[in-house]
Amino acid sequence: MSEKMVTDLLRCEERIGYVFKDKGLLECALTHASGADHRLVSNERLEFLGDAILGAIVCEMLYLMFPQLLEGDLTQIKSAVVSRQTCAKLSAGLELDEFIIVGRGIACGSGFPSSLLSNTFESLVAAIYLDGGTDAARGFIERLVGPEIEIAYTGKGELDYKSMLQQTIQRQLGMTPTYIVLEEKGPDHSKQFLVSAQVNDKAYTPAWGHNKKEAEQRAASNALAELGDDSI
Repeated sequence: MSEKMVTDLLRCEERIGYVFKDKGLLECALTHASGADHRLVSNERLEFLGDAILGAIVCEMLYLMFPQLLEGDLTQIKSAVVSRQTCAKLSAGLELDEFIIVGRGIACGSGFPSSLLSNTFESLVAAIYLDGGTDAARGFIERLVGPEIEIAYTGKGELDYKSMLQQTIQRQLGMTPTYIVLEEKGPDHSKQFLVSAQVNDKAYTPAWGHNKKEAEQRAASNALAELGDDSI
């Protein structure tokens, strides 16, 4: 390991507030496939593990924090928090772009796509878990993701259920959900719309709204609750 790499890893540890016993895990978490000698030594496998760990710990946090919320409400908050957008935001907040190792074909620094930043954050979660165990990973996630949960719950950040559903479906199936108006009622000046979100041939529980946009948001919320953001 080069002197520069050692220095960068020490700076990264200071930035994230965790000191690794195995510095190789941190290096791996920061190594994009384009910067690795082989994909097996990139952060792709860590990303796979980190996604599951992040989801599980956030679900536990929500379960304990909000005993008054039903499954659908918990799912909606989880969808807002455990998303590519939020993970990329947290990664950018830590300025991990300074340390990510990429190949020459990818521009370094602030030009990184959000997907790369998001994947790095998930990889870091897995690396901390493997190095320090569940408590270390939970502490890291609670410190960084806790404020995002509060934002989602209090409504300081508006929950865009359509965007959440689209991210979920695209991640799992590479498709985009559609919205079908099933029924309209009421006079022209006060119409209501019944809309269902659909993926392939599957239609999810429809929802009413005072306009199509509102109905689509509610329909997307229903779909997320039924999906559990985990399986289709």
